[in-house]
Amino acid sequence: MDTWKFYDITHRDHIVCNPTSVAKLDELIGLLDLPAEPRVLDIACGKGELLLRLAERWGRGPGGAAFRGVGVDVSPYHIAELRGAAARRAPDAELELLEMGGADYPATPASFDLTCCVGASWIFDGHAGTLRALRDATRPGGEVLVGEPFWQRQPDPAYLDSAGLRRAGFGSHAGNVAAGVEAGLTPLLALVSNGDEWDRYETLQWRSAARYAATNPDDPDVPELLARIERGRHEYLTWGRETLGWALYLFRTPAAVLSES
Repeated sequence: MDTWKFYDITHRDHIVCNPTSVAKLDELIGLLDLPAEPRVLDIACGKGELLLRLAERWGRGPGGAAFRGVGVDVSPYHIAELRGAAARRAPDAELELLEMGGADYPATPASFDLTCCVGASWIFDGHAGTLRALRDATRPGGEVLVGEPFWQRQPDPAYLDSAGLRRAGFGSHAGNVAAGVEAGLTPLLALVSNGDEWDRYETLQWRSAARYAATNPDDPDVPELLARIERGRHEYLTWGRETLGWALYLFRTPAAVLSES
């Protein structure tokens, strides 16, 4: 089954495609320190809810320049959905929405006020690599936002084997923050998702898959879709809910150093 078709089906009822609630996303947005006319890069933007809410909040600046954002995602389903939503919700914003791999986007160094990669650190070979890549694309004194899992406890080997995960694939919550410090960033905020947010994220996928199977019984991908959902449900309820955490991490890049005259 095509990977992006699978995620399109299983995330159809999600506003935010990760274990973050809408309320927590709005809280984060309210705590950002951005200029009046910010320029934002969102790698692996998915349906683009973060980008759209930023565009709606900042709108058109006092000088007439619109909010400027770049959204990059490899899923043709999500980019198509985002383009339609952007036309309805943020028609005045300057949004460049690109269907491509995030690592292939040629970001101009130090050019964005906020850079984001939420839940897709594999693009840059892990959490530390993601922080470095975003840091380099962010202006001095700008902000870097990532969403990253972390181990709440030592994972059961059976969980790793079933889910195709590696113990070294994720760090601890403290380690995720420390990785930003090691990259020369200042930690500003960490918002950890709770069990309710995780349950909603996971179980909405069960619901979407069941509804799709009921209304598309002749789709040859349905057996694989349901098998993957059943396996994921078993992994989550047996191990994942008590083992894997999730947080949004906000950092600031170093301010520019003024040379002496």
